[in-house]
Amino acid sequence: MIFPATPSQTVGPYFAIGLPWPQGPNAVDPADPRAIRISGSVLDGQGELVPDHMIEVWGASPDGRYPDVHAFGGAGPARGFRGFARCGHEGGDGTFEIVTLKPGPVPGPGGAAQAPHLAVSLFARGMLHRLVTRIYFADEPEANALDPILARIPPERRATLLAQPADAGYRFDIRLQGPDETVFLDI
Repeated sequence: MIFPATPSQTVGPYFAIGLPWPQGPNAVDPADPRAIRISGSVLDGQGELVPDHMIEVWGASPDGRYPDVHAFGGAGPARGFRGFARCGHEGGDGTFEIVTLKPGPVPGPGGAAQAPHLAVSLFARGMLHRLVTRIYFADEPEANALDPILARIPPERRATLLAQPADAGYRFDIRLQGPDETVFLDI
C-alpha cells in the first residue's frame, strides 16, 4: 500500500493525488474574446478563507447548449468550449478563478426556460459529500425573475447565488455557513 487508509471522519485533502485536470480552471481558452472570468473566495462560518477546496463548474454555451466534448451527439455548440472547469489546490489561498463562456438560457423542468447559470460542485476537507449550488448572473434580472429554481428560494436568500459584475468579469463568493450562507441545493 502506497498511502495509508484515511479515517472515515476525515475527507482529503486529495486534490493533488487523483483530481488533476489538464485544462484546470479554463472551460475555454482565456484568450477567446467571448471568455468571461468568475473569481471569488470560499469562506467558512467565521468569514475565514478555506484554502483547501476544489470547485467544479459545468455550464452551457451562449446559445444554451451543453457541450458534447466527445461528439457522441454531434459537434459541440461553441468551438473550443468544454463547458467544464475545475479549480482547487491543497495549498491554495482560499480563492478561485474560472474562465468560461457566459451561458445562455437552458430548458428546465416542464420546458420552462432557466436563467443563464453555471452548476457548481464544491469539495473541501472535512466534507463527506460535495455541496451543490449555482451561479446566476446579477446582470440578467429579467431571466432570473422567471427562473423556476430561483423562484423556489426565499427572495432574501437569492442574492447568495448572484455573481456580481466586476472589473475583470464577475465576482462570486461562496460562504459555507453564517448569516450570508450560500444557498446549497439538495440533489
